[in-house]
Amino acid sequence: MPPHKETKAEMTRADMTTSVPHSPLHRKARRMLAPLVTCAALLGATLLGAPHPVAAQSFGPAIRVNDRVITEYELDQRARMLQVFSTPGDPAELAREQLIEDRLKADAAERFGLSPDAAEVNAAMGQFASQASMDTEQFIAALAQEGVAEQTFRDFIASSVVWRQVVRGLFSAKVNVTEEEVDRAIANQGQGGGVQVLLSEIFIPTARNPEAAADLARQISQLTSIDAFANAARQYSAAPSRGNGGRINWMNISNLPPALQPVIMGLRPGEVTEPQQVSGALALFQLRAIQESTATRQDYSAIEYARYFIPGGRSPEALAKAGEIAGSIDTCDDLYGVAQGQPEEVLDRVSQAPAEIPSDIGLELAKLDDNEVSTALTANGGQTLVFLMLCGRTPDGLGGEGEIDRAAVLQQLQNRRLGSYAEGYLAQLRSEARIVE
Repeated sequence: MPPHKETKAEMTRADMTTSVPHSPLHRKARRMLAPLVTCAALLGATLLGAPHPVAAQSFGPAIRVNDRVITEYELDQRARMLQVFSTPGDPAELAREQLIEDRLKADAAERFGLSPDAAEVNAAMGQFASQASMDTEQFIAALAQEGVAEQTFRDFIASSVVWRQVVRGLFSAKVNVTEEEVDRAIANQGQGGGVQVLLSEIFIPTARNPEAAADLARQISQLTSIDAFANAARQYSAAPSRGNGGRINWMNISNLPPALQPVIMGLRPGEVTEPQQVSGALALFQLRAIQESTATRQDYSAIEYARYFIPGGRSPEALAKAGEIAGSIDTCDDLYGVAQGQPEEVLDRVSQAPAEIPSDIGLELAKLDDNEVSTALTANGGQTLVFLMLCGRTPDGLGGEGEIDRAAVLQQLQNRRLGSYAEGYLAQLRSEARIVE
């Protein structure tokens, strides 16, 4: 029986099974425009510069997968797009693997009479773009600045959309999750982070001279020595951790902003990330060590935090006031008393999904436990000190009232199982395919 065409309600981001997981790539879009924006706000500024020059391309066949052809142009375009997305690994090799798998997925879809629905593809493209705080047209224009054609992006999304139809049609009936399995998953929630990382950080301000900052960041990204990175942090970093060589304490990988998690996991100890664009700076992270925990990884559906804005930037007076406030309060609720009688905009308290939190704020929140404070950030071009306080994290599977959402847990388990079936089916298709380079 051929796979059914799924309804929009059946489509969730956890269903997107590709050779590189959809969600991390989706979130990496936040970093793709680092060389194209000003430092006023993450992905919120006007695009700059002329379009990236596109060299002459060969449209001749490079790889044949069964009866389908992959051209040199497609390989170059996919590699360029993956590089723009800062996907860990060798872009050329990843492009080759992904495009081969795309052809295998297209074969499977054709076998069952399925094709990517244009409306679903457009909706998925819009959802992808929204993670970079853009609409589809803005996102496509930003890709064009880096020499990536619209069709390359569209093909990437379309393959995922039709593959999801194939997988759900073939395997949905086989995915049976018992109440006991849901109970065990709920019991394991909130036990920890699964993987812990030991990082060092460097934040290079870009306001005065963006080009010089970019050149320096590129040089630092090539470092492989922990001591050399620490020395660079002491010399160049604007973060408070500079006095400690940029060193950060152990943290759960799931505490980090979603866009940064796969980047860190792609490092070996001593390696440094590519420069990451944050508000007013370029950030670099070095992995010093990584360890597994026996506890279950905990992801979060929402993070609540508060920002109290103190005039004076990082002046001794502003920092002293921040210290006084930190010593006089215990929870985020206490900040309402601190802000009483002041303009409403002096205090901002929000609850956001991790992917929606600006990178600079997310990085600081990753270092905090509930009701802890950071004064590492500034606003208004450094004129305002940000008193940042973590109010709490909501684990996946918890409703807004703090009760377990069994339906959400059930869906997570079903999607995880569907992913396993998809990987096995794709491996089978590959083993049976004729691949000629």
